[in-house]
Amino acid sequence: MRKILVTEDEPEIRELLFNYLTHEGFEVSLAEDGVKALSMFAAEHYDLVLLDIMIPKIDGYGVCEVIKKQSDIPVMFLSALSDDRSQIKGYDLMADDYVTKPFSMPVLVRKINALLRRQNAVPSSRDNIIVCNGIMIDPDTMGVTVDGRSVELTSREFDILLTLAKNPGRIYTREMLLDLLWDYNSLVDERIVDSHIKNLRHKLGGDHIETVRGRGYRIAKVV
Repeated sequence: MRKILVTEDEPEIRELLFNYLTHEGFEVSLAEDGVKALSMFAAEHYDLVLLDIMIPKIDGYGVCEVIKKQSDIPVMFLSALSDDRSQIKGYDLMADDYVTKPFSMPVLVRKINALLRRQNAVPSSRDNIIVCNGIMIDPDTMGVTVDGRSVELTSREFDILLTLAKNPGRIYTREMLLDLLWDYNSLVDERIVDSHIKNLRHKLGGDHIETVRGRGYRIAKVV
């Protein structure tokens, strides 16, 4: 049974999430503030964290930052903050998804399942290791090295890099990347892709990912 840590300070929403997710077959733990969430996270293994932003003691951004420094567990924000700035900040902190309130429980469950599928995908064959412009990508372990230097990526960053590296030279628009990698996310702002690309470039260094003005992104094909 998959375990989800739900951090939400509104009792009604907390109860709704507990009842619905439990009915869907998840084991659900509840926290009402950021301090308790981090304490529970340190004491137990969870498969996913569902996280409100405006919570007491430590806000959701702070909780996400701590979790992502320690683990690659998927983190999904669930927040009334629907403005672009708040969402982009969430993705800059390496959140894997951002759902705004009010929300649909059936769609939320599908988003959760999509993240869990990616997190627990069946490993690929070792023969599928990709080497591209000094980047080595191992789909078995989600391991990435750049010129021999190990690089830690979130699951979303890894998916983007793997997609680009599988077809060097091919241009992927923001819409294409959203369609390929964001299940049930038709309302996601395209600038979220830009945020992940920015993080990838910072971690990879150099000019491994090119911007093709007015079109999208690619990893240049070495001739």
